[in-house]
Amino acid sequence: MKTRQTLSSLLVLLGLSSAAALAADVEIRNPWVRGTVSGQQATGAFMEITSQSGATLVGATSPAAEVTEIHEMKMDGGVMKMRAIPRLELPAGKPVELGPGGYHVMLIKLKQPLKKGDSVPLTLRVEGRDRKVESVELKAEVRDLTAAASPAGEHKH
Repeated sequence: MKTRQTLSSLLVLLGLSSAAALAADVEIRNPWVRGTVSGQQATGAFMEITSQSGATLVGATSPAAEVTEIHEMKMDGGVMKMRAIPRLELPAGKPVELGPGGYHVMLIKLKQPLKKGDSVPLTLRVEGRDRKVESVELKAEVRDLTAAASPAGEHKH
């Protein structure tokens, strides 16, 4: 029986090691969220994500919003269109920019206005090459409603 407990403990530790390995493979730089005005129900979260071995962003959650989606903005017939996408590839070693006018995490049905200086917790769901989905937790600084991307720090996992 003691051998079984030791084996179970070892398997739990190995499971934690692999989760940490994937999280360590993903680097998040400059996470921020655009501030909102009273009554505004949605905003975007932006950052730069780099996966050293290649991964896929497959989802996100935040306690600040009822709905959190990965979105893409692109020109279509001379019109800028935004749509939810189920996955965003993170090619090995290449930074993927989530910024205004491009890919971003959309926070929808906000639970309260977001003011400059606030911090918004985000959990990104990242699928590794082994198809296992792991969570990467971070905090994103709320910037002014008119903010554009600018270097303001780094967040590593």
